Amino acid sequence: MPERIEGLKTRAGTAADKAAIMHILAETPEFTPAEVVVAEEVLDCYLNDPVQSGYYVLVADIADKVAGYICYGPTPLTESTWDIYWMATAPALKNHGIGKTLLALAEETIKARGGCLILIETSSQPSYENTRGFYQARDYEIVSTIPDFYAPGDDLIIFQKRVER
Repeated sequence: MPERIEGLKTRAGTAADKAAIMHILAETPEFTPAEVVVAEEVLDCYLNDPVQSGYYVLVADIADKVAGYICYGPTPLTESTWDIYWMATAPALKNHGIGKTLLALAEETIKARGGCLILIETSSQPSYENTRGFYQARDYEIVSTIPDFYAPGDDLIIFQKRVER
């Protein structure tokens, strides 16, 4: 079990968390407005039907206020591959172990559900340097780069981590 900061609780996301999650996403400078719209669509799918959506959403809160969240799920048409779709921590609470805790809990769920491979897609932009370092510090390795994927000069970087069941 990952270490947790004092007062940090984690739980499944609920409809009551949506406004706070959307605020965190909007306040995260790496995310464009278009990306925030997509994150909301994915969150809505989960909130409307957590079982059928194929998504899992974990929320971290401190003193009953949302401090971060992670959205992940099995990759369609695969046997044991999972994707981490979205992850964000309130900007004022970064570097306090919230992301580390959420990612570790997601990994535990993935392993418990038979997952063996976790993929994360991100951008090559300089503003994502800390994000890429975060994943690498948690034993994710870059397995692919697709040049100019998001836009000219903005490559798609795909990380992977193999986990044992």
